[in-house]
Amino acid sequence: MLVTSKEMFEKAREGGYAIPAPNFIDLESLRWHVETAEKLNVPLILPLAEAHIGENITLEDAALVGKKYAAAAKVPVALHLDHGTDPEIIKKAVDMGFTSVMIDASMESFEENVRRTKEIIAYAHARGAVVEAEIGHVGAGENYENHDESDSQYTTVKEARRFVEETGVDSLAISIGTAHGMYKGIPEINFDRLKEIAGAIDTPLVLHGGSSSGDENLNKCAVNGISKINIFSDLLAAAMKSLEEAPPKTYLDVKALSKKGMQDCLEHYYSVFETKPID
Repeated sequence: MLVTSKEMFEKAREGGYAIPAPNFIDLESLRWHVETAEKLNVPLILPLAEAHIGENITLEDAALVGKKYAAAAKVPVALHLDHGTDPEIIKKAVDMGFTSVMIDASMESFEENVRRTKEIIAYAHARGAVVEAEIGHVGAGENYENHDESDSQYTTVKEARRFVEETGVDSLAISIGTAHGMYKGIPEINFDRLKEIAGAIDTPLVLHGGSSSGDENLNKCAVNGISKINIFSDLLAAAMKSLEEAPPKTYLDVKALSKKGMQDCLEHYYSVFETKPID
C-alpha cells in the first residue's frame, strides 16, 4: 500500500527499530526493493535521489512505476524524493504522487534552511505529503557527486531543537559521523550526540550515509533513536560482488545476479536494523 512515512515512524519509535531506505536508480531496483519488503513482510521507504534523475530514470517514470508497485504491495511503502535541492523538482514530485520529499538546504545558513523547509512543508502538507529536512551536513561521496566526507558538519542539539520548533518538519536528518559513499575504514559515530538529540526533540530522526558504516554502528543507531537509515552504495557493491562471484554469460544473467546481490544486501540490513514485521 502507498502511504506516507508518518505511521511507519510512529511504529518504529515505539518498537525501537529503524526502517531501511534503499535508494533506487532504475525501475529494476525499484521493483527488487519492493519484492524484498513483501517477502519479509516489513515496511519500506523507497527513495529516489534528485541527483539520480536523468539517463537511467526520469521523475515521471519513477512516480508512475513507484506508485503502481507501492499501491499493489502487501506492506506499507512510502515513495520518497531524496536530497531534493531544487524547489520546483520537489514540488513536481509531490504533484506526481510522491508521498514524502526531502528538502536538503543543509549547506545554507540556518535561517535559509528554515525558510526553504517551511516553503516545502506548506506545499507538501497541503497535498498530503510529508517532509524531511537536514540539520548539520552529511558529506557526500562518489555516489552523490557534490562533496566529500570532510564537508560533514555535526548537528547540534540547540539547532535541532530550534529547527523543529520553527518548521514543524515531519522528520529530521542529523549528522553524527556518517558520510555518503564508501569509507576506507569504519566511521566513528557520535552516539552521545544521538542520545542528546533524541532526548531533546519529539521528531523522527533519519541517518544518511549508512553504507559501510558497520553493522554494529547501524544496529546501535537503529535501537537508540534513528527511525530511518539510508543505504545505497552497499547495494551497488553487493550487486557487483554477485557478478564477480558468478560471472554472467548473458544480459539476463547480469540482471538476475544484480537482483540477487541487492536483495540479499537489503534483507541483511532489515535484520541489522531490527525492523519489525507488519502486524
